[in-house]
Amino acid sequence: MKNMRKLAALVLAASMAAASLAGCGKTAETKEVREETGTKAEAGTKAETSKTLKVALCLSGAANDMGWCQAAYDGLKLLESDYGCETAYTENLTPDDIEAAFADYAANGFDVVIGHGYEFGDPAVEVAGQYPDTKFIVTEGEVSAGNVASYVTKCEEGGYVMGMLAAGMSKSNKIGFVGPIQGASLVKIMNGFEDGAKSVKPDIEVQTAWTGSFTDTALGKEAAQAMIDNGADVIGHCANESGTGAINAAKEGKIYATGDSYDQNGLAPETVLSSSVYHIPKVIEAAFKTVEEGTFAGGIYELGMKEGAVSIASYHELEVKIPDEVKAEIEKKVSAITSGEFTVPCDTKVR
Repeated sequence: MKNMRKLAALVLAASMAAASLAGCGKTAETKEVREETGTKAEAGTKAETSKTLKVALCLSGAANDMGWCQAAYDGLKLLESDYGCETAYTENLTPDDIEAAFADYAANGFDVVIGHGYEFGDPAVEVAGQYPDTKFIVTEGEVSAGNVASYVTKCEEGGYVMGMLAAGMSKSNKIGFVGPIQGASLVKIMNGFEDGAKSVKPDIEVQTAWTGSFTDTALGKEAAQAMIDNGADVIGHCANESGTGAINAAKEGKIYATGDSYDQNGLAPETVLSSSVYHIPKVIEAAFKTVEEGTFAGGIYELGMKEGAVSIASYHELEVKIPDEVKAEIEKKVSAITSGEFTVPCDTKVR
């Protein structure tokens, strides 16, 4: 946090994420899933596909948050419509509720249980040992077991580009970024945002705050407002539903914001410049197909822009307000990331 008088009280729950952090720069056992979702684990044989598979999804927030959780819910609905799965979901789970939710679904015969977020990692491993016939999938996790696999989205790539956009649009040379609960999968986005901004303007001031909540929009708004009061004229976030509050603060302050996880322009059409979009349905489908095809194996799998799992939303009607040189620089960087010419630094240390 940088010269922020209101934000000290917001660092409420960093310790909650000390375990089960999703990182990057993984060990040699990390595997990469290609765009066609064709890189399968070697283990396993072709499964019978006549059975209707039961798939459950566990969420830390609301399924209609127009962000992180809704992206996963869209993936669940894809499995229902395209693969005929029987589906169920539970939303707004606290860390204390996760194990019980996992165990309940497994005990009720669900073939696949998905935990959407790094915080579901350790509970998945704990419960998986009791239910060996259930496959557990964790997004943004850093865990694996015989029946547990983690699928990590390279969200730092989107964060980097949103940082470039924020810096390119800032006139005060001060921008802000709001995160929820500290965890490596979120820290890497915040750090990516700062790195991207400084690649455009090395001397720009990036103010940061953690709200301690995935769902409290009031805390997100308060954190962003403190930054606005301190001169920030563009606000970014990776704070799930809490980030909606940050967008609302930017809207009321008549400044710009960037979205996260989903195209969030609809939340504030005159405010949200663009969004880092995580194509979680694609990630969930890639993971599910290994179960359907009988090739599931525990491991950690990574997908980013190159694989089509991360992209940047359109500028909508705000496009005319974004200078051509800013758009051109962003387009060039996205192309370099996608081709592999440029690798976004993946820094999971809190700065």
